[in-house]
Amino acid sequence: MPLPILYSFRRCPYAIRARLGVASAGVQVELREVVLRDKPRAFLETSPSATVPCLDANGRIIDESLDIMLWALGQSDPEGLMDMPETGFDLIATNDGPFKTALDRYKYTSRHPERDRDHDRAQAAKHLAALDRQLDDHHWLFGAEPRLADFAILPFVRQFAFVDKTWFYAQDWPALAGWLDRFIGSQRFISAFAKIPQWKQGDPVNLFP
Repeated sequence: MPLPILYSFRRCPYAIRARLGVASAGVQVELREVVLRDKPRAFLETSPSATVPCLDANGRIIDESLDIMLWALGQSDPEGLMDMPETGFDLIATNDGPFKTALDRYKYTSRHPERDRDHDRAQAAKHLAALDRQLDDHHWLFGAEPRLADFAILPFVRQFAFVDKTWFYAQDWPALAGWLDRFIGSQRFISAFAKIPQWKQGDPVNLFP
């Protein structure tokens, strides 16, 4: 049986979280790095939305990052990432909805000239303040070990923080900042974020993890 193929893009937070889920599950895939300005034909023929990440699991196409995480963890969940309360899924929904909308408007101001950047940053900050409260006295959102919500949300918090790191670290979010710093410094993130060459037809297979 051929390996599942995961089309990805290193800097995309959706792609990062898909790789985190696959790595935690230990489900090996063929990782193909897509350059978004030069999307390969095989990728465009696979992805219904022409967006990353996209998983081809031997003919089953999964085109949403959270669904890729759930697919991988449904096969193997040695770290118990799925062992979290329903509120974890609520946090992911807020991250993927209102927070991501505000994040995009804050980060990509040239695309939204009609928007008030400070207002959008303040809207995003409401979610971050809630995460900081959730993390109070915890290393992770639901205790001493990471759960699905941690790895589904952290790549987006990282993207937000890196828009203006000085502003982010000046906020009164000590638990949130520590959570993010532990994640960025972890071998797990470093491995998932490792740079690989752009995939082209005929290239050798790149195994992940």
